[in-house]
Amino acid sequence: MENRRRLGTAYEERAAEYLCRKGYRILERNFRCRLGEIDLIAEECGVLVFLEVKYRKNNRYGSPAEAVTSAKQRTICRVADFYRMSRRIPESQSCRFDVVAIQGEQIEIYKDAFSYG
Repeated sequence: MENRRRLGTAYEERAAEYLCRKGYRILERNFRCRLGEIDLIAEECGVLVFLEVKYRKNNRYGSPAEAVTSAKQRTICRVADFYRMSRRIPESQSCRFDVVAIQGEQIEIYKDAFSYG
């Protein structure tokens, strides 16, 4: 389990560096509350972005993006609600949910990968 967490942290760091090069500004890493966790929270062009990072060595068990199930999406949305409330972010603030899929050496960002609520 420790090795998996270390590996996950390494890929989240790699994703954060990639996102910064693409113009995202990282606000939080591994935001946790009793409801769950969001890997990265960033701002891009005035939009608050909640990001899930998924890594797969290959497609043997599906693509990284496919690993963000509807249950995981619901958890991320609940944690995002908590984050917005705890930071007093107004409801008028635009937000979206992106997935960073890392497969081997390739990184792909799926912007607005799923809907809020």
